[in-house]
Amino acid sequence: MGETTVPVARRTLVFCAAGVAAFALAPAAQALNPQTAGLQVALRAYGLYGGAIDGIAGPNTVAATRAFQGRAGLHVDGRAGLRTRRALGPLGMPLFGRRTLRAGKFGWDVSVLQFLLARRGHLVPVSGYFDGATARALRRYQRGRRLQVDGIAGPRTMASLARGRPALAPSRGGAHPVVGVRALLGHWARVYNVDTRLVRALAWMESGYHPGLVSTSGARGVMQVLPVTKDYVETVLLRRKVPWTVSGGIQVGVVFLRQLLREFNGNERLALAAWYQGPASIRRNGVSPGTRAFVADVLALKRRGV
Repeated sequence: MGETTVPVARRTLVFCAAGVAAFALAPAAQALNPQTAGLQVALRAYGLYGGAIDGIAGPNTVAATRAFQGRAGLHVDGRAGLRTRRALGPLGMPLFGRRTLRAGKFGWDVSVLQFLLARRGHLVPVSGYFDGATARALRRYQRGRRLQVDGIAGPRTMASLARGRPALAPSRGGAHPVVGVRALLGHWARVYNVDTRLVRALAWMESGYHPGLVSTSGARGVMQVLPVTKDYVETVLLRRKVPWTVSGGIQVGVVFLRQLLREFNGNERLALAAWYQGPASIRRNGVSPGTRAFVADVLALKRRGV
């Protein structure tokens, strides 16, 4: 997984000082897809694209894609499908959200990470190579969002950067793609009469809808349920066992969230704070600054809809 085609990275070096100016001239936000920034960097490496790395599949990007497809003997449609991305080589794979990113990585997803950091005000070269400057910018972003400051783009950092864009959802494939996870979240929210938007926002913040995520503390799945929380839900709230499946983990998380909402009289801010910090700590110590940032992010995602 450690692609190291550094000469290509040098050829594709693009500083975002010019790119940021282009952002102000970009079309409406719905036309922007950060994954397209990865395509633009790859096409630039082949000398086919000379425009701004702006994440917008405008005429120049489409023309460059068609030119590459013709050169590579692919079906020419101007769309960056799997075959086109594979033909692009190391800069064409993988899509953002498919793997954890750290220093030394190289690829399409690194280009997208750098593009997103630049859009958040952390100017870095958008080159597709995860260098020291990218790691430092990522740490600054993590510190500002009160995430774990490690310079590594894992599911929680990627979910924060994605800000609810389904195309950027961290995922490793499997039997439960994002659409399936979203449906399960809606199902259990309705079963236990919890706001579906709140449940989905919390799940996105915790894992980016990544069912296979296991944290260093043992929290698992889409809702990042700890074993001790699962035991409490099974023993006290449901009084029956729930399987460690994608659906089961979501069910346990929703039941626990419902309990916190009850304990804090329906106050979503305090219930989310208790989810993150622990209900006893909230009552004893109040809401910490890190917890306030977490709650604000979840509620922002709820308002936007994920």
